[in-house]
Amino acid sequence: MSLKEDLASVIPGDTLSLPGHYELIGDVAVISLLPGMEAYKAEVADAILAKRKNIRTVLYKLSKTESDRRVPRYEVLRGKDTVATYKEYGFSYRFDISRVFFNPGLKYERHRVAAMALSGENVLLPFAGSGPFAIPLAAKGCHVLAIEKSAEACKWLNTNASLNRVDGNIDILNADALDMPYLLKATFDRAVVPAPYGMDEALDIIAPMVRTGGMVHFYAFKKKHQIQGLIERYGSMGLSIEGCRRCGNVAPGVSRWAFDLLKQ
Repeated sequence: MSLKEDLASVIPGDTLSLPGHYELIGDVAVISLLPGMEAYKAEVADAILAKRKNIRTVLYKLSKTESDRRVPRYEVLRGKDTVATYKEYGFSYRFDISRVFFNPGLKYERHRVAAMALSGENVLLPFAGSGPFAIPLAAKGCHVLAIEKSAEACKWLNTNASLNRVDGNIDILNADALDMPYLLKATFDRAVVPAPYGMDEALDIIAPMVRTGGMVHFYAFKKKHQIQGLIERYGSMGLSIEGCRRCGNVAPGVSRWAFDLLKQ
């Protein structure tokens, strides 16, 4: 039975209009409703809980992303709070989705990058968030310096490092990643840079902190026709393209691209 079929006896047929899916982040479901359906948000929440016994909380998205924390505003429809428990490739995470940015869609990327890393590497990780890139790397045996501007995200990162028993391999610095050259005089074997939308300058700042022969994994939001120009620019920076892959659409014609770059 679809969510729409479950609600057919509750919401008048000439009113019933639902999106085709809802977002699921661990044990939290997030719904967005089309105009005119807001009055039925409680009924939608109950229908979701009836279908998915593993869901603890249902949230209603009130706005799009706000502020540099990159999170929307939510209303709690069912449940006690906005804290999610999420599992990915054997790791467990807890975070408040109303205060900390988290993208479930990058789970394969987090697994892929950790698989490429070697035990004992020193890894620089700006824009660390609540730890989804940092923790698999630390579990691989890397020594991770996680940089995160949000104090709230740093708190959850610390919680998640302990939860996954890798806190001995992660150092957390509550700072702006773009200030790193002024704060650190260190060289790293690898850098993982899940830069926010429109922050391409992060690569220019982070790449010099990686040793010759080291790797940089950089994420950029681009249209397909822009990729060749980026490859040429990265080459002029002394970065050889070892891999380039699309990893999610974010807007019409715009995708997130992952670049694996070897420092020459």
